[in-house]
Amino acid sequence: MQDGLVLGIGNALTDILVPATDGQLQALGLPKGSMQLVDAARNAWVLGQVRPTRRVAGGCAANTITGLGRLGLPTAFIGKIGRDETGEFFAQNLRQDGVEPRLLRSEGSPSGTAVAFITPDSERTFSTHLGAAVELGAAELSPALFAGARHFHIEGYLVQNHALIEAAIDRAQAAGATVSIDLASYNVVLENLEFLRRLVAKGMAVVFANEEEARAFTGARDDQAALEALADACQTAVVKLGKRGSLVAHGRERARVACQPVSRVVDTTGAGDLYATGFLYGWLTGRSLEECAALGGQVAAEVIQVMGARLDEATWARIRRACPGEPG
Repeated sequence: MQDGLVLGIGNALTDILVPATDGQLQALGLPKGSMQLVDAARNAWVLGQVRPTRRVAGGCAANTITGLGRLGLPTAFIGKIGRDETGEFFAQNLRQDGVEPRLLRSEGSPSGTAVAFITPDSERTFSTHLGAAVELGAAELSPALFAGARHFHIEGYLVQNHALIEAAIDRAQAAGATVSIDLASYNVVLENLEFLRRLVAKGMAVVFANEEEARAFTGARDDQAALEALADACQTAVVKLGKRGSLVAHGRERARVACQPVSRVVDTTGAGDLYATGFLYGWLTGRSLEECAALGGQVAAEVIQVMGARLDEATWARIRRACPGEPG
């Protein structure tokens, strides 16, 4: 396997997992299935109303990078935290999962949190306080943060900070890293469409999108057309179709991989992030396009059977055993 680490950048958010009923969501004023951005006061009030069952270092890119660390690749993560206990927890949780924290610290803002309310039907509702995470700026991205990177993965939610993302890609490519991005949300795509198209045209190695994001990015009316248009814009295009599996394209090669059946869906938190984990692991270790998509589907299938975006060591060990040996 090629030397170098897999580096990610994203919102450094500690996920706080809370089982909830529809009635509790209504009492908190949270529309079911939504993601509400809240200020510090509202965040403190929400946290005072709930009984969390678990907290983990989260955020889309952190979830993907943590998974790659658990699969045995050297990894690191760039983000911004506050000088508080939550930030210390975030950094330590990354280390426990084999990820090197390359974290900047805010002098005045608290670390970001995402309170994830999970109802019995597995629907997720978020109350998110970005805090220090959103303060990460282009001027803070020193070349040293990108040292040793062979691949750089970007969380799409950061795209709204154009200067940050442009600087990050420039630094990563100057370090010799390939680049991937997960488009994250169709509304983020629509709000930053021309900017995103310019970014992808700068030599993006892999673009991950679900069907809504792919259609928003390309203007296509169906999944296959969206895949083809996305493949014209980047080296490797991935369109995630949820229960219908995924479509992938690279050059003239195409693959469609079905979703792996599961006995019970507990929580879909992190399914797309962990799909990217499996796919990138396959891609970085020289697997075929179909094998990459199958690995992505396998890891995603595992995570939707547990609460939150973390898998236990027994599950990761089973996934590692299922992966064939490193290609020669």
